[in-house]
Amino acid sequence: MPWVILRSLICFLAVLSLCVPPEAAAGKVDFNRDIRPILSRNCFHCHGPDATHREADLRLDREQGLKATDESAIIHPGQPDQSVLFERVSSKDPDLVMPPADSGKKLKPTEVNLIRQWIAEGSPWSQHWSYVIPQPVKTPTVNDQNWTVNWIDNFILSRLEAENLKPAEEADKVTLIRRLSFDLTGLPPTPAEVKRFVDDPSPAAYEKLVDRLLASPHYGERMAIYWLDLVRFADTVGYHGDQDHHISPYRDYVIDAFNQNLSYDQFVREQLAGDLLPEPTLQQKIATGYNRVLQTSHEGGVQRKEYLAIYAADRIRNFSGVFMGATMGCCQCHDHKYDPYTIKDFYSMVSFFADIDEDQHLRRGADRIPTIREPEIFLYTDQENAQIAQIESRIRTIEMSLKSTEQKQGQQQLKQELEKLKKSRGAIDRSAMKTMITVSIKPREIRILPRGNWLDESGRVVQPAIPEFLGTLKSDHARLTRLDLADWLSDRQGYGPLMARVMANRFWYLFFGRGIAPVLDDFGGQGGPPHYPELLDQLAIKFLNDQWDMKQMVKFIVMSRAYRQSSIESTEQRTADPFNHWLNRQARFRLPAEMIRDNALAVSGLLVTEIGGPSVKPYQPAGYYRHLNFPKRKYVADTDDRQWRRGLYVHWQRQFLHPMLKAFDAPSREECTAQRPRSNTPIAAMTLLNDPTFVESSRKFAEDVVRNGGISDSAKIQYAFIKATSRQPEKMELEVLLTLLNSNRTAFSAKPNSAESLTHTGLATTNSNLDTIELAAWTEVARALLNLNEVVTRN
Repeated sequence: MPWVILRSLICFLAVLSLCVPPEAAAGKVDFNRDIRPILSRNCFHCHGPDATHREADLRLDREQGLKATDESAIIHPGQPDQSVLFERVSSKDPDLVMPPADSGKKLKPTEVNLIRQWIAEGSPWSQHWSYVIPQPVKTPTVNDQNWTVNWIDNFILSRLEAENLKPAEEADKVTLIRRLSFDLTGLPPTPAEVKRFVDDPSPAAYEKLVDRLLASPHYGERMAIYWLDLVRFADTVGYHGDQDHHISPYRDYVIDAFNQNLSYDQFVREQLAGDLLPEPTLQQKIATGYNRVLQTSHEGGVQRKEYLAIYAADRIRNFSGVFMGATMGCCQCHDHKYDPYTIKDFYSMVSFFADIDEDQHLRRGADRIPTIREPEIFLYTDQENAQIAQIESRIRTIEMSLKSTEQKQGQQQLKQELEKLKKSRGAIDRSAMKTMITVSIKPREIRILPRGNWLDESGRVVQPAIPEFLGTLKSDHARLTRLDLADWLSDRQGYGPLMARVMANRFWYLFFGRGIAPVLDDFGGQGGPPHYPELLDQLAIKFLNDQWDMKQMVKFIVMSRAYRQSSIESTEQRTADPFNHWLNRQARFRLPAEMIRDNALAVSGLLVTEIGGPSVKPYQPAGYYRHLNFPKRKYVADTDDRQWRRGLYVHWQRQFLHPMLKAFDAPSREECTAQRPRSNTPIAAMTLLNDPTFVESSRKFAEDVVRNGGISDSAKIQYAFIKATSRQPEKMELEVLLTLLNSNRTAFSAKPNSAESLTHTGLATTNSNLDTIELAAWTEVARALLNLNEVVTRN
C-alpha cells in the first residue's frame, strides 16, 4: 500500500476513534458524558424542552420521557432489543429510522452502539451535569505520590495511571518562566529575569516567581484582555455608522479590579448593579459601563421599540453567556430547543434590566464622533478638580457681588470675568475624559414578544424573575432589581456554585489552552461534558470557599505539577491521547493577538508600559476606513509614544477591527467571545513581516543588537536570539542566521536606498551613528527572529 494512502487511512481511523468517548471505550457508559450529547445533537430539536415544536408528545431530555412506565415506554432497561428507542435509531427502514432522513441528522454506528450498551447496562439517567450543585469528593489516591504538588495533580495523575499513561517531564526553567510570564502578564521575561530564575536553586524559586508576576501591574492587563472579550468591550457602537463612544475608563476599571484582586462576586456585583449599591463610589459607577457597552444604533430614524428589543436581547445573550455559561439568547423567540430555559424566562430576565436609562441616546443620538450616549459622567484629574473648585468658588463670589453691586461699570467688569470663567470651566469639560454609566429610572413594561416580534404586544407582561427551573428569587422590595440578580449569582444557596464552576473552567482554559468542559460559554445540551468533572467541581468549591479570590485560584492552578509539564509530546502520548484530553502534557498554542504585538515591542525596547488611559491608534493601512460613513472619517495614527502602547489599549473599531488584531483572530466583540479561534494563515505571516509596528520593532531591535550585542557577528546573533527566545541558538540556527545576515549585507549594498527606507520605517528615531547598510542587514535578522514560531507561541 502506498505510504500516502496508508497515512490517510491511519488519520481516518484516528478521527473515527474519537467518535467513541475514550471513557466509554474503557468501561461503563455514562449518561451525561456519552448519551445526553447524542440525544441533544440529534433528538432534542423535536423531542426536547420546546413544547411548541415537540413531536409525538415525546420528551427525551427528561427521565420520565425516556422511561415512561406505561405502554408508551421507549426504553426497557436491560433490554435494548425490546426498546423502541434502540429499534428506531438502529433501523434501516427510511420510514422508521430516527432521526428522520429529512432532518439532516444521522447517528454514527458508534453512537448507536453506545445507546445499545447504555440500555443493556440498565439505562441509568442523571440530571444534566451543569445544573447539579458541585459536591465535595475524596481526593484520588495515586501510585506516584512524589509527582503531586496539590490535589489538582491527584485528579490528573489518577486518570493517567488508569489509562496507563505517564505525565510529561517538568518543563525546563527557561520554558517555565516564559510560560508563566506570558500567562500571568502577557509579556516576555527579560534576559536578566530568566537568568535570575534559572540560577536560583531554592525549592521556593518557582513560587517566588509566581508571586512576583501576580503582583505585577501587568497581571491586571493580561486578565483584562480575556474579560473584555467576554463582555464585548469596544470603542465604537457597532451598528450603522459605528461611531466612537466614551467607554475606555471601564476597561481601566477591569484592569484595576484584577490588580487589586477584587473578589469575583463583588466584581460581578459592581458591573451589573454598581449604581444600586449604597452610596456607590466613582469606580463602582464606572463599572456599570458593562450594561452600556453593547452595540447601539445612532441612525436618526431608528424605531425606539425595535431597538429596545434588540438591546434587551443582546444584553441577555451576554449576561447568560458571561455569568451563567448559558445560551439564553435562543429563547428570544421560543422555548430553548436543548436546555430547560423558556421564552418566559428570557423576558423575565430582560425585566431585570428594564430600569436602565438608554432612552437618551435614542432621542439625542448623532452621527458625530464621539456620538452622544448619555448618561455619561466626567472623570477629572486631581489638577482638573482643583481648577474646577477654584473657578466655581470665584463664580459664586461674582454672582453674590452682582446682586449687591449697583454701579453699572462694576457689574460689567464682573460679568466679563464671569463669562471668561464659564468658558474656562467649559474648556475643562471638553478636555476631560467621559464614560458611559448606568442610571436607574422607572422600569419599562416588559412583555413576552411572541416569536421575538417587537410589533406584537399580545404577550403577557412579566416581572423580573430567574429561570423557573432554577427556583424562585425573593426580595424585600416590591420589585426585584439588578442588585438582587447579582446577589443571586454569587449566593451559595442560589446560583453561586454554578457560576463558580463556569469561571473556574475559564481560568483553566487560560492556563491549559482549553477548558475542562470544552465549550466555555455553553454548559447546556449543545456544549460538551467535562473531561474531569470531579476536578472541575472541586475547583468551583475552592473558588467559593476562598471567598471568590481570583488570584488565589490562578496561583493554585499554576502551582500544580500538571501546569508545569513540558508541552513536548512523545509518539506514545500522541497516539494514546491525540487531543490531550487527559492532560499528560502541557499545551502549545499561538499567543493572543495583543500579546504578539506586545512581545515584539518589548523585545525591541519600544514598549510603553503605562497603565490605563484612552485608547490608542497604531499604524493602519491607508483607506481601511473608506467604507465607514455617518460620518465619513479618516484614520489618523498617533504620532507620539502612544504608538507603542500595549495591544490591550488599541482602538477597537467593531466594524473595521485593526488588521493586525484581526489577522491573529481577535474578535470584533459584537458578541461574547469566551474562546478565541486559533488559525494559521499566510495573512498572519505577512502581517508579522510587513506591519509597520513589526518592521519598526525589528529595526529598533537591530539597533540594540548592533550597539550592545558584542563584537563578532556570532556574539550579536546569540545576544539577539537570547532576547527573542530566552535561550541560546543551536549551531544550525546560528549558521542560518549568519547566512541571512551576510546575504542581506550584499543585497543592501547593491540597493542603499532600500536600506535607507527600511531603517527609517516608523516614528522611532534612527541612530544616525550606525551604518545604514549594516543596520538594515541586522533588521532583516531581527525580522526573522520575531517571526519564529517559538517567539509567537506560548510553550
